[in-house]
Amino acid sequence: MLKQETGSPRVREDAGRSGRALLLVPLLGLLWGFNWPAVRISLTEIAPWTLRAAGMSFAGLVLVGIALARGVPLAVPRAQWPRLVVAGFLSIAAFNVLLAFAQLAAPTSRAAILTFTMPIWATLLARFVLGEVFDGRRLAGLALGISGLVCLGLPLILAGQLSFGLTLALLAAVSWAFGTIVTKRWPVSAPALTIAAWQLLIGGLVAGIGMLVFEGLPVPKLLSPRVLTALSFHIIGAQALAYFLWFTVVARLPAGIASLGTLMVPAVGVLGSVLLLGERPTPTDWLGLCLVIAASGAILIPARRA
Repeated sequence: MLKQETGSPRVREDAGRSGRALLLVPLLGLLWGFNWPAVRISLTEIAPWTLRAAGMSFAGLVLVGIALARGVPLAVPRAQWPRLVVAGFLSIAAFNVLLAFAQLAAPTSRAAILTFTMPIWATLLARFVLGEVFDGRRLAGLALGISGLVCLGLPLILAGQLSFGLTLALLAAVSWAFGTIVTKRWPVSAPALTIAAWQLLIGGLVAGIGMLVFEGLPVPKLLSPRVLTALSFHIIGAQALAYFLWFTVVARLPAGIASLGTLMVPAVGVLGSVLLLGERPTPTDWLGLCLVIAASGAILIPARRA
């Protein structure tokens, strides 16, 4: 009986979908990882507020289109809009804008490593704001994360090279963590796809206002082939396509496996910075990267149940 159920067409179809979704995990890591050098290249000819306004707005509209095509409702309870806006401002708008300016003022590879301390800050904030208890895995993650920050920061402090850009990257990580805490503390009663679509559009709106205030209306100009390629990858690949793939993966795979894709991001970001931007991370940068990835893995990937 069990063999019949296991070999049924529906089970085989589900297994096939999971197998295909599993192939999307490394693709997602590559898209988000190579987005780091793509953004830095784009910023050589495009102002930061303009770049973020275009990227987030387009990605949000793509998710709206996907939601409509799938029949996912876009409505959000009126009383929950304030929490949606606050979480979107912190996790999407402030996060992306801060990172754009961080990459203008600091090496992309180091900014990527520092930014990926996001789960560490979220864990700390959850302890003090939500009262979540530190278990052994979280304590290990925090210890690894702090060690990674020491490896990254101490040599820079001693050499007087701790730049404002790296401070912005760290603030971006903390902003994302605060947004996560807001979402946990005051959840929104809507599908995840709907929440992501609206938050991206909120981010695009915030960046658009910043663009008008600090940069004015963008003047159309001919971009170099290198920047045009990077911009296309950023908007279409790392924003619209990556978010679509993320929701596909989350719907078909356990959270732990889906998290593996995010663990690839800083490593791919650093390697992309070496290959495409010519950056040369120091040995302590590589060690800090390994420790931060290990810390995030300890925090993000759920433990197996006995």
